[in-house]
Amino acid sequence: MKNQGKTRRHFLKTASLAAAATMVSAQKTKSKNLPATPQDKTARLHLDPEPKFPLSPYLYMQFMEPLGVTDGSVAAAWNFKNDHWHPDVIKATQELAPTLIRWGGLFASYYRWKEAVGPRDQRKTMLNLVWGGVETNQVGTHEFVDFCRQVGADPLLCVNFESDGKKHLTQSPKDGIRSAGPQEAAEWVDYCNNPSNTLRLSHGVKEPYNLKLWQIGNETSYGRHDWSCETAAKKTISFARAMRKADPNIELIGWGDSGWARKMAEIAGEHLQYLAFHHMFNPDRGKKDSPLRGIEYRKDPDRTWESLMRAPEVHDQKIRRVREQLDGTGMPLAMTECHFALPGGRNRCEVLSTWAAGVANARLLNVNERHGDVLKIATLADFCGTRWQVNAIMIHVPAGRAFMMPVAMVMSLYRKHTGQQAVNVTTTPDGLDVTASRTENRLFLHVVNTNRTRPIAAKLTVDGMNIQSGRVFTLATDPEYEVIGHCPDILSPKEQDLPDDRSWTFPAASVSAVELDVI
Repeated sequence: MKNQGKTRRHFLKTASLAAAATMVSAQKTKSKNLPATPQDKTARLHLDPEPKFPLSPYLYMQFMEPLGVTDGSVAAAWNFKNDHWHPDVIKATQELAPTLIRWGGLFASYYRWKEAVGPRDQRKTMLNLVWGGVETNQVGTHEFVDFCRQVGADPLLCVNFESDGKKHLTQSPKDGIRSAGPQEAAEWVDYCNNPSNTLRLSHGVKEPYNLKLWQIGNETSYGRHDWSCETAAKKTISFARAMRKADPNIELIGWGDSGWARKMAEIAGEHLQYLAFHHMFNPDRGKKDSPLRGIEYRKDPDRTWESLMRAPEVHDQKIRRVREQLDGTGMPLAMTECHFALPGGRNRCEVLSTWAAGVANARLLNVNERHGDVLKIATLADFCGTRWQVNAIMIHVPAGRAFMMPVAMVMSLYRKHTGQQAVNVTTTPDGLDVTASRTENRLFLHVVNTNRTRPIAAKLTVDGMNIQSGRVFTLATDPEYEVIGHCPDILSPKEQDLPDDRSWTFPAASVSAVELDVI
């Protein structure tokens, strides 16, 4: 079996490189003005360049959470011998280029921030009540902010919201009380943002961190909890007032999932800038014969592709349900956690290592853009770790190079080629999923070929404008290819110039970013 696996990987790698070479050759041939196919003549990809609404840069966020024995995540990214972040994780994250990174998750419900600041030999360890194991707290506020600064991301902190009303998380058998109220949250804001905070200064940190984004409550309405929406909203107001007393200029995110959005906005909306919701989902909705279960995806590539291509519809429905509750309120949304949640005995969701999943994730990013008038913060992954395939970055332990998963590859591509204002795509060839944006006289297209085996040709046109020049950045390989390590020769964006006739053939199962300079 080991030799068979090795042979399969070698075949897929060879096939992927051959496919990429064929794609380049085909584009070069096309640029020589050879006769076009009938589809080339009729298929148009047409844009209306009039700006519709601003696109937030925070549609490309990540979140960092110590996941204990469940996944190495933070502990694997940190060099405990030398007290710094592993350089390979920093490098991979710089390539991913997230605009925002959140510290929190379920962990926030029993996190006491003061245990993780100051001299390392004085930091207090804690039981990780949800994820198992013991956290050393060698990574805390200072280290998290330092990581964000190194990779060019803004930090977002999620405060302990009285354990989100979950009694089983309010006390640890070894660490005492784990719930924290408004005062502790306000003290954290002051520690981070007050230039004269004595505790931070005593820790040798002279300059304030000036953190502007804070989240109150994480999955407060999920699982076992004792609060109604009304109770959570009133407590949100108490937290907001205390935190703003420490710094009036911070922006706050409240919790609004499980049908809470409307009431939370009505009661606490004047104290909040965003309402958060999460989306962990299976596009097959629990079907027993789903190819997304365990390693079933390897048996039938066609069915696997079809299942993954259903994901955008499920994702769109979730966002619509939340935004419809807020209709007329003007309250923006923050999807601070989101990923595929696929079943499997090994709990690894290994299909997410395939390029087919990368294509599906690109379509989810397109859904986010279409809701960009309301959706202002969003993610599609769990950022980093050693086990779960839902992570954007995988870390080889105990030694090895961190690498981006398919979801990270498409996020990085989109992040680096996107505009400030959404624009309309008015005509699209069948099989292409396209969104577009604009910054001044440059248009950006995010193009997903949803056909697993067939390339799709299109002629690019812009209403009332001429395309002076264009560039296409393409990710494409065999949909079955599985990313199990650093693979720059197989899944790195291939940059090519758009031909003079402004036509392009998008390879099968590809994700492309197109830049057009227009006049």
